[in-house]
Amino acid sequence: MYRLFEQQIKFAIASAIATLVDYTLYLLFTLYFFFAPVPSNIVSSFCGMVVNFLLHKRMVFTLQRKVHHAFMLSLLISVGGIGLGTFIIYLLTQEAFFLKHQYITKLIATGIVFFYNFYFKQYAFEKRIGISKKMKKNLETSSKKQPVLPR
Repeated sequence: MYRLFEQQIKFAIASAIATLVDYTLYLLFTLYFFFAPVPSNIVSSFCGMVVNFLLHKRMVFTLQRKVHHAFMLSLLISVGGIGLGTFIIYLLTQEAFFLKHQYITKLIATGIVFFYNFYFKQYAFEKRIGISKKMKKNLETSSKKQPVLPR
């Protein structure tokens, strides 16, 4: 279980860096260049996606596939995440508050997409979701080895 938590922390750090790229570009496009939120999100998310893949490959996941297969799966998952995030932004910006406060809008979308991305990218890189069979077996074995206390 510790391995999964450690992996999620590394994922969060790598994702935070990629998100910083995404978020900065998004705010730059919407607040300084006055582009519409939806196309701004698509472009900024794509840039963040490339940074994300490179960092995840290097420091988070143990590659169990050929690099180009992992990249293609990661790309598909990221496109799904971009679509999900863009849909959330679209829905939220129907309200004047969220339209005015783009940083909050993007933060909400990013938070939701984080969990989607972690589990699906874990599958893209490692061919699994959640804890591995070996980890499950170790957890089951350790829970069975607990001594029985006399009554």
